[in-house]
Amino acid sequence: MGVFKWLLVALLAITGCTPDYSVVGHDEVYVTVYEEVPGEPAGDVWIDSFSQPGTTDGVDILWILDSSCSMTDDQDRLIAGIGEMMNNLPEANWRLNMVTSSPVLAETEELFPLVPGDTADDAREMYDDISKNEQEKGMDTALSYILDNPYADTWMRWNSALLLVFVSDEDDQSDANLGEFIYWLEDLRPAVYVSSIVNLAPKESLCNENDINTGVIYQEITNAFDGIVIDICQNDWTSGVRDASIQIDPIGEWELTHLPIQDSIVVFMDGQPYYKWFYDPTLNKIKFDVLPDGGSLVEIGYRYL
Repeated sequence: MGVFKWLLVALLAITGCTPDYSVVGHDEVYVTVYEEVPGEPAGDVWIDSFSQPGTTDGVDILWILDSSCSMTDDQDRLIAGIGEMMNNLPEANWRLNMVTSSPVLAETEELFPLVPGDTADDAREMYDDISKNEQEKGMDTALSYILDNPYADTWMRWNSALLLVFVSDEDDQSDANLGEFIYWLEDLRPAVYVSSIVNLAPKESLCNENDINTGVIYQEITNAFDGIVIDICQNDWTSGVRDASIQIDPIGEWELTHLPIQDSIVVFMDGQPYYKWFYDPTLNKIKFDVLPDGGSLVEIGYRYL
């Protein structure tokens, strides 16, 4: 509320008078002030806002894959999904790796990550090369790879965002405690994202024979980070994976809800005035010369008729 009031004062100062208009915005705050010239309303004030994904310093992506025999039929969908993610990631500054959901194998895996310019064929080659076994311990694997694998330190960046993608047709069988794992992830990086491709509850799943909810733990981890959960029984995972990619893509432009009075536009980042932007009237968008900081709240205020 404090930021909104500050923004309102700035907007009113631009008008040079005290016009009679309603203030409406994302937080549904309504304020009425009085016009200096009766009968000539100056319009309404609107606040568009968004939270900048915390990936402006890059993103490390780790797919943790169930490679048990029951997952054999999912390989083509898996590679297509990874390829879709690669196609929808920011053009630069991402790294992607895969590991089998085995904490023992995760400690020693040494595959060079995929980077911008690599293709789905490169992803298939990586998948063919990863060590595989029948374990299904996603949480333990994340801990083992990130904390105990010396090779992980050669490509993972502690100042970048992290995206974990769990893929399994069974529930997690880790020894790690769910609550402690989520707490560890929350403090691990400046921004953490989680997605999962798992079995859903019978009433929600597309599986023909899904008698129990076998992805509960992975779903709980994903939901704790407001991530994307994909039904493993979908014929095509690409749309869900595309959504998972979009959630980590830094926002470089923002379409306004209304057509603004151009000289009334003000932009704030975490409550502070922000000036590294311009307005494109042909698209009705604010475009940023310098991206707002990852994790920041960006508010765009303006008057419109």
